[in-house]
Amino acid sequence: MLNRRLFIASAMAALAAGCTTSRQPPLPANTRLTTTTGRPISPEYLQMYRAMPEERFPIPAVDLTKIDPVYYRQLVDYAAPEPAGTIIVETPNRFLYLTMEGGKAMRYGVGIGRAGFAWGGRARIQYKRAWPRWTPPADMIAREPELEKYRGGMEPGLENPLGARALYIFEGNRDTLYRLHGTSETWSIGQAVSSGCVRLLQQDIIDLYNRVPDGTPIVVRQA
Repeated sequence: MLNRRLFIASAMAALAAGCTTSRQPPLPANTRLTTTTGRPISPEYLQMYRAMPEERFPIPAVDLTKIDPVYYRQLVDYAAPEPAGTIIVETPNRFLYLTMEGGKAMRYGVGIGRAGFAWGGRARIQYKRAWPRWTPPADMIAREPELEKYRGGMEPGLENPLGARALYIFEGNRDTLYRLHGTSETWSIGQAVSSGCVRLLQQDIIDLYNRVPDGTPIVVRQA
């Protein structure tokens, strides 16, 4: 079971920050398509992280030049005691794994909330939402009065902090207040950036959303 005291304390920190961070300017149009190590980006990854105009809110292609290639989505060897179909978040490494048969897993790079280091254990994905609404907590609105207009919830869209998809983490029947969700802030992948939620690139959260059903077990590891 999750350490409840640490879990609740860090969950409240997650609410206080609302899973948000600052934005960075887009990549200049003439930038070379090379990885952070200077190697050309594989067409496989360019296709994987392509623009998605078919979405309800069209998603632009990911700026892969801002991300260490180790955080690109990939099928990897992964020995885990958990059964296939389990989500495992390795907080220190900034990886999320979806376990598969045959000692394999789909691995995604993630951004981890700073408060996420305060908790770990087992829970489940209670439900999923495509293009969810986001509601800032009351204490956040008190600090940032301009968010008052979102007290009843922010409409879905690319500016919504939860992005294209959100997976809601519950312990028993209790909402932990943590989410796995999408982000357009590519620079945040591999970083500890917000105060609670686990963020994936929009294309990656859509891929994960399509692979897992409600009730999927999730394990958060701190070491």
